[in-house]
Amino acid sequence: MEDTGEIWELRLYIAGKTAKSVAALENLKKYCEEYLKDKYVIEVIDLLVHPQLAEGDQILAIPTLVKKVPEPIRKIIGDLSNKEKVLVGLNIRPAKKPE
Repeated sequence: MEDTGEIWELRLYIAGKTAKSVAALENLKKYCEEYLKDKYVIEVIDLLVHPQLAEGDQILAIPTLVKKVPEPIRKIIGDLSNKEKVLVGLNIRPAKKPE
């Protein structure tokens, strides 16, 4: 992955501490540590606490991950357990591992 020095801003919308919400956050942290180490910020928004914030990013389902920066803005719905779908959705290209 090319290093642009840009910090990735990720926003995860959840509704309480459901199994899916917890899994989504754990999966997201794992991928970020693996592919974006020290280059990401995760903001978790609990819509049970702040329901008005769903409108800004047009959240229709939860959990939903929104990639704000770098653009383009992308959304991924679900518990983020499908690593390949998440990486493609976030436009993260894994660095080739040396053989």
